[in-house]
Amino acid sequence: MCKLTKIKNFLDKYLRIDHINDTCWNGLQFEGRKSVKKMVFAVDAGLDTFKEARSSSADLIVVHHGHFWKSQNPSINNWAKKRIDILYENEISLYACHLPLDRHKVVGNNAQIIKLIGAAIKDEFLFHGGKNIGWVGEFGKALNLSRIEKKLNDELGSICTVLPFGKEMIKTVAVCSGGGGYGGFYDAMNLGVDLYITGDAIEIFHSAKDSGMNVIFGGHHTTETIGLKALEKVIRKKFDVDTEFIDLLTGL
Repeated sequence: MCKLTKIKNFLDKYLRIDHINDTCWNGLQFEGRKSVKKMVFAVDAGLDTFKEARSSSADLIVVHHGHFWKSQNPSINNWAKKRIDILYENEISLYACHLPLDRHKVVGNNAQIIKLIGAAIKDEFLFHGGKNIGWVGEFGKALNLSRIEKKLNDELGSICTVLPFGKEMIKTVAVCSGGGGYGGFYDAMNLGVDLYITGDAIEIFHSAKDSGMNVIFGGHHTTETIGLKALEKVIRKKFDVDTEFIDLLTGL
C-alpha cells in the first residue's frame, strides 16, 4: 500500500506532464481515497473502464485518454455524472496522461513501438507547440517491411493496414501512435524515412503511392496500449501496489 500523493507526485515528475501544452488536463483528474493498494491501467476513461476498475477493487486508475479535456464542458451532469459517480461512490482516483505519455523517451507509446520493432531512437519527430510528440527510429540492420508488420500484429494485437509503396528493406522509421493525421504523414515523408507508423488510417493512399512511401496503420487503440503497459512495470517495481492492465478493445 502507498499514499496516493506519493504516486501522483512521482507520475507528475516522471512523465513530465508540465513540459508540453495539451488538450487533456493531465495529472490527477479525480481524487479518491488517500491510500492506494491496487492500480489499474487503461487506454480510455469511461463507464466500462470504471466498472472494471471497481470490480478489480482498484484505488487508482491511470489512463491515456482522460475524462476532462480543455475543449469539453466540465459540468458533471448527464453521461459525465454517471462516470464520475462510480469514482465518487467507490473513492477511486483517476490519473490521466495524454501527450506526455506519447512522447516519453522510455515508457512512451512511440518509444516503446520503436523498441518493439527492434530499432533505436535517432531523432525527434512531429512537433506540437515546439515539443516533439513522436520519434524517428533507426535499425542497426535493415528489416523487411513484412516482419515489422508481423511484430506489430503479434505483440500489439493489431490488424495492421499496410501501404507498401516504398523500400522493402526498412532502415529508418517515424512513429506517432494514435492519431498522427495528415501532418504526421507529410512530416515523415519530408524527413525521407523508409516507413511511417501511426494508429489512425487516413486517406493518403495515392500520396503514399506516388511518393514511394511505406505506411503502417496499426489502430489508434492498440498503438496506445504499449506505453501504459511499460508504465505499469515501472510502477510495480517502484511502489508496493498491485497492478493490472485493462484492455477494453474499441475496434478503432
